[in-house]
Amino acid sequence: MALGLIEYLDSVKTRDPAARSRWDVILYPGVWALGLHRVAHWLWVGKLFWLGRLVNHLARFLTSIDIHPGATIGRNFFIDHGFTVIGETADIGDNVTIYQNVTLGGTNPSTGVGGKRHPTLCDNVVIGSGAQVLGPIEVGEGGRVGANAVVTKDVLPNTTVVGIPARPVPVDLVHYSPGFVPYGTPCGEDLDPMRTRLAELEEELAALRRDVQVLRSRQQDAPEVKAS
Repeated sequence: MALGLIEYLDSVKTRDPAARSRWDVILYPGVWALGLHRVAHWLWVGKLFWLGRLVNHLARFLTSIDIHPGATIGRNFFIDHGFTVIGETADIGDNVTIYQNVTLGGTNPSTGVGGKRHPTLCDNVVIGSGAQVLGPIEVGEGGRVGANAVVTKDVLPNTTVVGIPARPVPVDLVHYSPGFVPYGTPCGEDLDPMRTRLAELEEELAALRRDVQVLRSRQQDAPEVKAS
């Protein structure tokens, strides 16, 4: 158990340059929220629903993070800062990172029947601050959701989506940003190659437009051929 805790604290430290030591990490609200959720989830699975809810409310009071006891969470899950909401049927894989003010929200079935209503996050997913991931959708392995994005459709593996509604960004992050991408949002040098390519495409488009204009001018200036 101690080795598992050390592994977890180290995994958080690698994702947060502000952490100077494991002792810093162990005070993070996200770490406390996850630890209390493990207890609440164990009670929930054991059908001790009221006790699970009690632990959930205690965790929310202490950390400002609301994780429903029914949510399933894998290894090395890290909530950086807090103010996050995770719904009952959310399913979170290993090594997932979520930043502040994120909602893993569910649909509101008109029939009042439960079922799978919340997102599934596969392994190594990063959700940027303020993002809203809604409904029983799936964010594929290695997927990244940019800050303040609203996601209502599946995200393919190793794809970055941004905006409202969220759409894929044409950036090869595996090439330009190997490893962890903070906040799930490509920025700075990550976008320089894309800007360069866009500038090249704009120049090519301008050249094509000039060629088309020249051809049109030649057609207008050419003498008409009368049929005999």
